Amino acid sequence: MPSRRAPAAPASQPGTGASHAVVERLGAALATAGFPPMPARVFAALLVDEDGRMTSAEITAELSVSPAAVSGAVRYLSHVGLLRRERERGGRRDVFVVLDDAFHGALTNTDQVYAGMIRALADGVEHLGAGSQAGRRLQLSREFLEFVTDEMGGILERWEARKATR
Repeated sequence: MPSRRAPAAPASQPGTGASHAVVERLGAALATAGFPPMPARVFAALLVDEDGRMTSAEITAELSVSPAAVSGAVRYLSHVGLLRRERERGGRRDVFVVLDDAFHGALTNTDQVYAGMIRALADGVEHLGAGSQAGRRLQLSREFLEFVTDEMGGILERWEARKATR
C-alpha cells in the first residue's frame, strides 16, 4: 500500500538525519523524567513529525521497533491523554495524532489524575490514624495534591493569556 506521505529528502527519511536525533534526545529526556522509554520515543516521534500524525507502520519504521512495541506505547500515550487515535481518511488504518499543545491536556487534567490518589491517601489517613507518623505523611501528601488541583485553574488562565501573546 503506498505511503500517505510524499517522499522526503534523505536527511528527513525515517530513522535518519536531524529529526531522528531530536526524537532520540527528546525521548531520552522524557524517559529520564519518568516516562516509560518506548512511549517516550513514540511521543517524541509524533511531536517531531511535521503534521503530528503517524500510522503504526510509520512509527515502527521511524523508530526501528516492532509493531507490538508501538501498540503498547500508543495505548499508554492514549491513556494519559498525550495522543488520540483517528481513522485514516478513506482507509482502515489508524492514525495516531499528537496535539500541538499536547502537554497542556495531560498535565492539567489533575481532577482525573489525582482524584484516585487523593481518595486513597484519605483512606490511608483514616485507616492509619491522623496522629501517626504515617498518617501525617499521607495527610501532607493529600493536602499537596489537593493544592495542586486547586491551583491548576489559575495556571491554565495564565498559560492561555501567555499563549495569546505569542
